[in-house]
Amino acid sequence: MSFIEEIKQRAKKEIKTIVLPEAEDIRILQATEQVLKEQYANIVLVGNQKNIEKKAEENHLNIKGAKIIDPSTAEECKKYTNLLYELRKHKGMTIEKAQELVKDPVYFGMLMVKDEKADGLVSGAIHSTSDTLRPALQILKTAPDTKLVSAFFVMVVPDCKYGEKGTFVFADSGLNENPDAESLSEIAISSSKSFRQLVQKEPKVAMLSYSTYGSAKSELTEKVIEATNLVKQKDKNVLVDGELQLDSAIVPEVAQLKAPNSPLKGEANVLVFPDLNTGNIGYKLVQRLAKAEAYGPLCQGIGKPVNDLSRGCSWKDVAGVIAITAVQAQKNQ
Repeated sequence: MSFIEEIKQRAKKEIKTIVLPEAEDIRILQATEQVLKEQYANIVLVGNQKNIEKKAEENHLNIKGAKIIDPSTAEECKKYTNLLYELRKHKGMTIEKAQELVKDPVYFGMLMVKDEKADGLVSGAIHSTSDTLRPALQILKTAPDTKLVSAFFVMVVPDCKYGEKGTFVFADSGLNENPDAESLSEIAISSSKSFRQLVQKEPKVAMLSYSTYGSAKSELTEKVIEATNLVKQKDKNVLVDGELQLDSAIVPEVAQLKAPNSPLKGEANVLVFPDLNTGNIGYKLVQRLAKAEAYGPLCQGIGKPVNDLSRGCSWKDVAGVIAITAVQAQKNQ
């Protein structure tokens, strides 16, 4: 059974409600139809009901099992306006501004999650990452045990003997542009937890660089070395090593030559990139050239499950991220 099919089966064991605030996008409606057909989550579509139903009908999509809420006319508007005002008044929020923001589907969806009328939210097919994460952080805040919100991709590479049978976590590939050593260590710790939760296997974390064990030396390599040491200090249960070149991290034969004493033994399944440039380029290369499934950017560190989407996502990607969000909500509860 594939990674995403296993996730769907886990989601079915405890059905969660996921909000989709980009309900007038055809990919979202196609994913909704599939999720409802497979019955692994309840769906709330936020947007103009007439437009949503018209688009579904024009494309012969059956979304009758989904709940549709128009934020401009919903009975929760007053309640959510007051909730948003109370949450943000210390930052200068006014009632008038709150009334305006509540009509935005992403804000309305986040408030539904805050109000426990939904368990998680998926957005990003037409919104930027900042437009998805800003309301998430304003309304849902960070998780109690997290110092940094970061993003990762679950990469599933077909016919691949590396990683966990071709499954990897790539981080941070979607959010933090140039993390310092402290931030990089937090990304590594969060990513190891995400791998364990979603893949249900032992995470083996590689802190990537263009250098292996001092084969080159610069500020760039020193940052990765410092981050690796911080991970070891903060959480002795994380199996981590660095700095490592990619081949030293995932190819046992190369690891034996370049890093024979590495505890990873060339079997890394969590790849922590030194910055967003390398992380984003890396995941897109693997996705396009290796025809890998790429689920994300998935978020870690937010108080409730909220996941971003790549604007180039397919409806199948959306359906997969909905399943992942539902499984995250099970643990969150």
